[in-house]
Amino acid sequence: MSRTILLIEDNEQNRYLVTFLLERSGYQVVSVEDGRRGIEMARTCAPSLILLDIQLPTMDGYEVARALRQQTPLRTTPIVAVTSYAMPGDREKALEAGCTGYLEKPIDPETFVADVERFHARSAPEGSSP
Repeated sequence: MSRTILLIEDNEQNRYLVTFLLERSGYQVVSVEDGRRGIEMARTCAPSLILLDIQLPTMDGYEVARALRQQTPLRTTPIVAVTSYAMPGDREKALEAGCTGYLEKPIDPETFVADVERFHARSAPEGSSP
C-alpha cells in the first residue's frame, strides 16, 4: 500500500509540523495550500490518504471533499478533516461532505501520527500493513 499522504493546508506552520511528523514516520507527504490545487494534486499523486483543512482560500474543505468524492479513483480514498472547527455539528458536517475522519486542531504531536495511522489502516486491504 502507498504511504503517500496529500496534505491540503493553507497555514505554513501547520504544513511544516504535519509534514515533519509524518515524514519522520516514513510517509511521503505532498502538500498544497488551497482546495483547487488540492483537487488537481489528488488526481496526479494518487494518495493513500488525504488530510484536509476546512478553512481554505478559494474553496472551503467541505467543497473540496465533495469534489474529491466525485472523482472515480478518489471515491474510496480516506479524507480526514484536520480543523479548528470544533463546535457541535462540525464533525458531522465534515462527514456529510465526504470526509471519513475528523481530527481537531491544534494537533498533538505526541498522538498525531498514531491518529493518522488509524485512519490509514482502516483503508488498507486485508493482509496489508499501513
